[in-house]
Amino acid sequence: MLWLGSQALRRFSTRRAHFKNKLKLALIGQSLFGQEVYSHLRKEGHRVVGVFTVPDKDGKTDPLALAAEKDGTPVFKFPRWRVKGKTIKEVAEAYKSVGAELNVLPFCTQFIPMDVIDSPKYGSIIYHPSILPRHRGASAINWTLIMGDKKAGFSVFWADDGLDTGPILLQKSCDVEPNDTVDALYNRFLFPEGIKAMVEAVQLIADGKAPRIPQPEEGATYEGIQKKENAEISWDQSAEVLHNWIRGHDKVPGAWTEINGQMVTFYGSSLLKSSVPSGEPLEIKGATKPGLVTKNGLVLFGNDGKALMVRNLQFEDGRMIPASQYFSAGETSVLELTAEEVKVAGTIKVIWAGILSNVPVIEDSTDFFKSGASSMDVVRLVEEIRQKCGGLQLQNEDVYLATKFEDFIQKVVRKLRGEESEEELVVDYVSKEVNEMTVKMPYQCFINGQFTDADDGKTYDTINPTDGSIICKVSYASLVDVDKAVAAAKDAFENGEWGRMNARERGRLMYRLADLLEENQEELATIEALDSGAVYTLALKTHIGMSVQTFRYFAGWCDKIQGSTIPINQARPNRNLTFTKKEPLGVCAIIIPWNYPLMMLAWKSAACLAAGNTLVLKPAQVTPLTALKFAELSVKAGFPKGVINIIPGSGGIAGQRLSEHPDIRKLGFTGSTAIGKQIMKSCAVSNLKKVSLELGGKSPLIIFNDCELDKAVRMGMGAVFFNKGENCIAAGRLFVEEAIHDEFVTRVVEEIKKMKIGDPLDRSTDHGPQNHKAHLEKLLQYCEAGVKEGATLVYGGRQVQRPGFFMEPTVFTDVEDHMYLAKEESFGPIMVISKFQNGDINGVLQRANNTEYGLASGVFTRDINKAMYVSEKLEAGTVFVNTYNKTDVAAPFGGVKQSGFGKDLGEEALNEYLKTKTVTLEY
Repeated sequence: MLWLGSQALRRFSTRRAHFKNKLKLALIGQSLFGQEVYSHLRKEGHRVVGVFTVPDKDGKTDPLALAAEKDGTPVFKFPRWRVKGKTIKEVAEAYKSVGAELNVLPFCTQFIPMDVIDSPKYGSIIYHPSILPRHRGASAINWTLIMGDKKAGFSVFWADDGLDTGPILLQKSCDVEPNDTVDALYNRFLFPEGIKAMVEAVQLIADGKAPRIPQPEEGATYEGIQKKENAEISWDQSAEVLHNWIRGHDKVPGAWTEINGQMVTFYGSSLLKSSVPSGEPLEIKGATKPGLVTKNGLVLFGNDGKALMVRNLQFEDGRMIPASQYFSAGETSVLELTAEEVKVAGTIKVIWAGILSNVPVIEDSTDFFKSGASSMDVVRLVEEIRQKCGGLQLQNEDVYLATKFEDFIQKVVRKLRGEESEEELVVDYVSKEVNEMTVKMPYQCFINGQFTDADDGKTYDTINPTDGSIICKVSYASLVDVDKAVAAAKDAFENGEWGRMNARERGRLMYRLADLLEENQEELATIEALDSGAVYTLALKTHIGMSVQTFRYFAGWCDKIQGSTIPINQARPNRNLTFTKKEPLGVCAIIIPWNYPLMMLAWKSAACLAAGNTLVLKPAQVTPLTALKFAELSVKAGFPKGVINIIPGSGGIAGQRLSEHPDIRKLGFTGSTAIGKQIMKSCAVSNLKKVSLELGGKSPLIIFNDCELDKAVRMGMGAVFFNKGENCIAAGRLFVEEAIHDEFVTRVVEEIKKMKIGDPLDRSTDHGPQNHKAHLEKLLQYCEAGVKEGATLVYGGRQVQRPGFFMEPTVFTDVEDHMYLAKEESFGPIMVISKFQNGDINGVLQRANNTEYGLASGVFTRDINKAMYVSEKLEAGTVFVNTYNKTDVAAPFGGVKQSGFGKDLGEEALNEYLKTKTVTLEY
């Protein structure tokens, strides 16, 4: 930020007690900006003795005048201040009567005589939306964009008899983003920071600290207000120059060109960074290459071969259409209205008349904006129609695209008839009557908002582990499908609605998605039971329940992602302000495991979306169905196309391509350490994409003899057998103190014998089938290895003799540190118990940490000092004390050592999907 002024008063504050000296002020100006400056100055304790603004326009009072009149501040509405260069006597006398000590001019559009400017004790200060001396004149914001400036900003300067040439009091600047518009710059920076700066400037004057720095002649420019005839596009330029010209004219007067013999004005330009989409050619006079009318807008080409896209077009008659509808715009016929539609039109006419109170009669040709309506009136119109027309939902854009009453009614009628609704999602379900409900399961790839077969038509079987039957055939994504999904996500991030959406609206969509997950929790839990073998009651509470909580938690974070200001070492005599911004990364890939299919999706994708990224997600090959159901619900929630893409298939093909893809900026993975290493290598070699890995574990659980034994038995069993042992933080090895070892083992076996193994949809089932056949076989081999090495198989170790992939809960004792069971993760219902000597705290800690894994750990003891000491020494990302498996959406989760790095859940998870930009300004 470029501040000029005293060291003593750098900080802006809204606290009354911050400043001591106050002034009597005259405010000369208008607009909402003027109103805000007025309100903030009064809040700081300054006395506004008079407001001088413009006369009412079309019966509407300026916002500054409204605020002042409400407070009882004297308000003067002069149509002019002088005639033929001389000050009007009555105006001057009215002005002098208020006795102002300083004139404050926020966005003043009138020419104020110098005798008024110089009249107060401290003279006059003016706000100007450029970094003077560059872009003097009334269209400074526009010219900042037209000229392609990399910095924008404003100046508060002392008024003189020149045109924006007076000495500078203070300045501030900001970066110009590639697709910034006049509105974006104004709303993001010039408006909020300008208000603060005007108040700061007044206080600097009151305290006698305000500088008067002459404007340099070097770099001075003056650009007049653009007229329509001067805004024609010259095509022999680069795409960036064309883009700057169009966006710089976006509000007024509009950059135009000739198409098919008529003037067409372009609005809503953005640089096209992704590949050029397919479209229908459109000849443009003077352009070296035809434009392309695509589904997203009109693509235009510069002489450098690069492209830009405009969203809206306006014709000579004032009609505005989405650029994507250019070839169909002339086909729209006037609709014949039904009696009910006539009634709605009559209600809307009354609403228009209430807003446009200055218009005697609302006719078909009445233009909403040419009749004096503002952007605030658009909000009122949309909301009144919703309230009075049976909840009819319109968007602000609908008003901007149909400004004449006749066109607006036609648009409303088309919406009522469903002709302008979003393209309906087509889902080719596999349906099953199960669990006393009809379960509908999508089975195709989900790319760019649509379910579609794999490009090569390949499918694979997803299996029900309860009985080994085929649930359905699922699309097997190819490399082409991965590339399509990434391209869709990239386009949605760079050019789509998602990239322009404000954070709070993004949060609203995530809240809606959480609601839909909750509304469909029984169906989702049933699918999870069918596809992964999860016990239905556990799926309801954990698999689905925590997914809902995760989306709600991160939805609340969307509008709370903030940077910070940083005090750095100053380079005298200059000073610096350094701050950071948190920004989304872009396209993120997520690869999830099969043990918690929906919950792992939620843990990663909720943080990813909250940060503003788009995503391509590959579910585990053996459990794709809840991810595809999630995709369907995301459409119902209103997520724009391309934001969420789901590609079922193999890790070797789809997963590997995601790790290698040059357009992906982040990959989040949960799975085995071996695959994690391979992914990390591919991500590094391809484009150094950011990576977070949640990998294997061998989590130690230490049970001391002073524990609450009933609780230790119960929770120790949960630590191992929860979710059939298919749990990344499962206690891979229990260390039980010698004094209670035998009793602990006996009680565990007694409890295991009470467990019901069976159909996961049976509400009384404790233990369902393992996820898939290959995993069951691996677990049986694990048990065989333990027996061969000399560990004692106390219970289980066998497949249950029934259809499906069921395994008995298993207990091994006498496990020594060198054994395979002591070192490697089973990821199944196998309790591995080792004994340690009474009182040997440091010895058991050394054994517990003697592993390359470090995901979780646990300790049971009634001695708080011992608990704290052990929790400090355990090398793991999570330590559970007198509990286990207690994860929460607000608590960060992740491992150390070869259990990976990066965090899911909590505020820390957001940082995995954000990049930090540091901005340092010198002033």
